[in-house]
Amino acid sequence: MSQLYLVRHAKAGERRLWKGDDIDRPLSKKGWKQAELVSKRLAKLDPKLVCSSPYVRCVQTVEPLAKRVDALVAIDQRLCEDEPVGPVFELLATAPNGTVLCSHGDIIPAVILALKKNGARLNTPPDWRKASVWVLKRNKQGVIVHATVWPPPVV
Repeated sequence: MSQLYLVRHAKAGERRLWKGDDIDRPLSKKGWKQAELVSKRLAKLDPKLVCSSPYVRCVQTVEPLAKRVDALVAIDQRLCEDEPVGPVFELLATAPNGTVLCSHGDIIPAVILALKKNGARLNTPPDWRKASVWVLKRNKQGVIVHATVWPPPVV
């Protein structure tokens, strides 16, 4: 079986207080700490590909990981907020083993619940908190059959 890692972006500044375009809203101090801790855990798995929504908070969440494993962060529009989940499934089916993907609080629950509906087994109760990581296991046909969530790191 191969594995993918679907990361919810770390804590960002409050949306209602942010004056600029939401795509540019950065991580908070706590979010940067979460990103560092998530990167330490994921770096041990030596991912070859790190993908992210283009939103600054998502890119910043996986930047520490990319630096640790000497990779670039590949931007993928399919991981954006308010996008349909169908294209995300295409990405999950074709991403190389070990890929880390960072997305948002609307996309990740939609993906996980659709996976469950399609027969994937959830090995842990759902956790949608910021900086949580879903470990998705695919069978030889590329179908995700198991999903387990790591809770966010304690900061």
